[in-house]
Amino acid sequence: MEWLIRASQVIIALGLLNVWLLRAKKPTPWRGGGARDMRGEFAAYGLPPWFMGVIGFLKVTLAILLIVGLWIPSLTRPAAAGMTLLMIGALGMHLKVRDPWKRFVPAFALFLLSLFVAIFAAR
Repeated sequence: MEWLIRASQVIIALGLLNVWLLRAKKPTPWRGGGARDMRGEFAAYGLPPWFMGVIGFLKVTLAILLIVGLWIPSLTRPAAAGMTLLMIGALGMHLKVRDPWKRFVPAFALFLLSLFVAIFAAR
């Protein structure tokens, strides 16, 4: 089970770092509200521009903590719990703009993986 937890940590972290650091200004089929980039996605959700910076900072920080948690396990559960909460917020935003279910897939997958890590990672 330990390898599954660690693999989940890496998948969550690399997925989020990819979205926030490499693909934030690029269109993807998963963007909420039909937006073409991250800024447009937050606008589609009706959120102020500064909020994108806050969420981006939190997600990138938690992703890094999940990676560091591979060597410092005490960081893993809090980082995964924080990510779980952020993914609940992401799912709520997809619901708010009535996205088709396809656009929920990445956020839902990251929610499930984060919840799994938060529950089963070593204390």
